[in-house]
Amino acid sequence: MRAIMVMYDSLRRDLLPCYNEDTPLDLPNFKRLAERSTVFDKSYVCSMPCMPARRELHTGRANFLHRSWGPIEPWDDSMPEILDKAGIHSRLATDHYHYIQDGGATYCGRYSSWACYRGQESDAWQGYAGGHGQEFSPYLLMSPDMPSFMKERKKQGGWRNYANRQAVTDDSLFPQAQTFADGIDFIRRNSGFDNWFLQIETFDPHEPFTSPKKFEGKWFAPDNPFVPDWPPYAPVREDRETVENMRKKYYALMEYCDACLGMVLDEMDERDMWKDTMLIVNTDHGFFLGEHDWWGKGSMPDYEELTHTPLLIWDPRCGVQGERRQSLVQTIDLAPTVLDFFGLEIPKDMMGKSLKDTISRDEPVRKYGIFGYHGGPIDITDGRWVYMRAVQDSSVPANEYTMMTTHMNSRFSPKELQQVSLAEPFGFTKGVRPLKIPASGGLRFQEKLKENRLYDLEKDPFQREPIHDPQKEAEMAWAMEELLKENEAPKEIYWRYGFPGDIMTHEAQ
Repeated sequence: MRAIMVMYDSLRRDLLPCYNEDTPLDLPNFKRLAERSTVFDKSYVCSMPCMPARRELHTGRANFLHRSWGPIEPWDDSMPEILDKAGIHSRLATDHYHYIQDGGATYCGRYSSWACYRGQESDAWQGYAGGHGQEFSPYLLMSPDMPSFMKERKKQGGWRNYANRQAVTDDSLFPQAQTFADGIDFIRRNSGFDNWFLQIETFDPHEPFTSPKKFEGKWFAPDNPFVPDWPPYAPVREDRETVENMRKKYYALMEYCDACLGMVLDEMDERDMWKDTMLIVNTDHGFFLGEHDWWGKGSMPDYEELTHTPLLIWDPRCGVQGERRQSLVQTIDLAPTVLDFFGLEIPKDMMGKSLKDTISRDEPVRKYGIFGYHGGPIDITDGRWVYMRAVQDSSVPANEYTMMTTHMNSRFSPKELQQVSLAEPFGFTKGVRPLKIPASGGLRFQEKLKENRLYDLEKDPFQREPIHDPQKEAEMAWAMEELLKENEAPKEIYWRYGFPGDIMTHEAQ
């Protein structure tokens, strides 16, 4: 048995033809995949953004209640590592540069082998003499070609991104191209062998929206190129033309993603791999392209464009193709699904469920799913209703429970660590008392929702108007509280979000 996962970052569900027949994009390979696989209509995130979602991809349990952005912890059960220990080779081919920053330090080593291709976004890859840290290189300042919008991205590493782009002198050097070339090479060398898992993971279509000219040429006239391709995580303030052109940049990148996916499907066709090879195509979350008057992610309520994700799976054991499933599934279900496919025991600490029976006969694996950012609003859905619970008392801190004291691209500061204490073990920490550190970073999302909201997606799929239904709100709040208990949420979570204060927690017990 073999398994392939093709994972994207910030892939929009509603632009794929299997979810939107009127999509303006030409995505023949996503359409072709839907005809060969099971399409999940109610797939949702759990923890956001990038690395929290990837920790769940390894561990099969929610991340955001205990930790923000961070590495795999010493007590974590890692799906690819479990495969490796069972004699099943796990390979990661990626251009997701967050894996090689401080906050992704322990992910790649969980695979039997891995490669990371450089140059996406603000990756500290290319440089010029005189450039340092967040300062602009004199060379770049003198360059007449550097777009003004990159100069405005000083804090986001705009000069780094510009420098990286200069190194992409051929279509084959795009990071996504190199990532898929690695994956295709692995397939070709190993299609005659059993017992391997390949994860082809691209940073695209994450911003900035850069793709080869042959894809952008469909959307922009050669004599009228559109330059800005890096939307901020902020309210939309640009004029209508700029908004539409920015979307077109994303559309071009989506079509590039589709072309690379086609190479994987071609290999599976040519080598007759469908009979014994699982294929999972997924993403970590979506992205706002002006909907609800927002760009990006994180700074706005967790609307459907961000949290309702595409998921397509081919499972040769079931042989189900061209069918849809209505059961509610989440990111945490992918690790147990892969382990089950290889006949391995699913660790007891994994809260996700294998989707084998959901694929074969739409058997539900849960009634409700929670999702959100660490320290931010907690959301819950049953696939129809979405309830967003705001922070009720921001004076109650969110805490980091960890033994890996790094943020996205830095270590915890001595000032942060001066506030450390030891917490009692959680059930999933295998007897280890984690460090408990008040969260000083990563909470920029906590105040984005001032009051609780309830949406009925059946009547209001675009979430234009929250509704007032005290009975339904109470029902969803009760379900949320039950899931907090199941996930061993720290006691301060209940106080922070206004749940009853007498709930027994792992420390109170």
